[in-house]
Amino acid sequence: MIGEVFVRATTAALDDLRDRLHRHRPVPRADVDGTAGFDPDLVTALIRYWATEFDWRAQEDRIAGLDWVQTERTDVPVRAVLSEADLSEAAGSRAPVVVLLHGWPDSVLRFERIFPRLRDVSVVAPALPGFPFSAPVPRGLSSVEMADAVAAAMTEFGVDRYTVSAGDVGCDVAEALAARHPDRVASLHLTDVSQYHFLAGLPPDLDDEEVAYVERGRRWQAAEGGYMHQQSTRPDTLAVGLGDSPAGLAAWIVEKLVRWTDCDGDLFRVFSYDEVLTWVTAYWLTGTIGTSFGPYATQAAKDWPRVEAPTVFTLFAHDLVNAPRQFANRHFAVADWREFARGGHFAAWERPDDYVWGLRRALQAGGR
Repeated sequence: MIGEVFVRATTAALDDLRDRLHRHRPVPRADVDGTAGFDPDLVTALIRYWATEFDWRAQEDRIAGLDWVQTERTDVPVRAVLSEADLSEAAGSRAPVVVLLHGWPDSVLRFERIFPRLRDVSVVAPALPGFPFSAPVPRGLSSVEMADAVAAAMTEFGVDRYTVSAGDVGCDVAEALAARHPDRVASLHLTDVSQYHFLAGLPPDLDDEEVAYVERGRRWQAAEGGYMHQQSTRPDTLAVGLGDSPAGLAAWIVEKLVRWTDCDGDLFRVFSYDEVLTWVTAYWLTGTIGTSFGPYATQAAKDWPRVEAPTVFTLFAHDLVNAPRQFANRHFAVADWREFARGGHFAAWERPDDYVWGLRRALQAGGR
């Protein structure tokens, strides 16, 4: 592991960003009734604040202050936030280790609100390769490639066994990690079952509740899943526009933050201006929007049997498409299951105490 690994933005990069924002050109809308896509008034407000008031350096100082490390000997370099437990508060000579895996369109910042709640465990939060704050990679990686990279990184970090906690793309990585490295994963904590399980290879004996779930998932895909299809089939075309226009990037990402959180259409019930723009700016300054499409564009078959690591699911009512327990149990050894009435897709951010409940239950299920 090397010393200073957090890469700060150059002054030129920040000047270029502000210049592009000041030159933002509104475009005529295709949607005549105002129901499709991103609210143009919100776009305008965010861009104005981003160009004139947002202070990336203040956010950058906070992020740089996290305990960043980077591998030196792995085939795929992995950067991570690695925080050792306060052993005065932890039971035993060595605290249990939790690996936190984020998703899209976010980063390790998804977990900022739970870091202070985990002082008694050692935490490793990898920046998934190709995502903000990660070490540079030449292309996007599949979830399986990411899983193998995380496993190799954990070996270099000197950790042999750990609990994995994840959401969104992180759930795909966590599943592959537990399936391909079962001796390393003591238990899992997941907030969703990968949608790829209902999109392909369905078993013939689904019960009525599972059939309803699959139908609900397909309706969601038809109404909301256009981003997923585009990122899977034409990621490089999409990346040109998003990687060259900060306004376009904000529209693409923030629409998901509005629609996927438990905010009733009001983004600022969940994020402040500074918080949402920190998430977006992280993609802009690291130039990772194209490589973040890797798990969509480079899909890997889930060619493994049921994952037998004890798995705790915490489902949040306003997440995308929540599976029933019996469907999850086809793919995982479900050790516990809890459904929360509030919270959305970014549960570690939206409902940190509820999220940590599931994580701690997974630690118990894994004998930690």
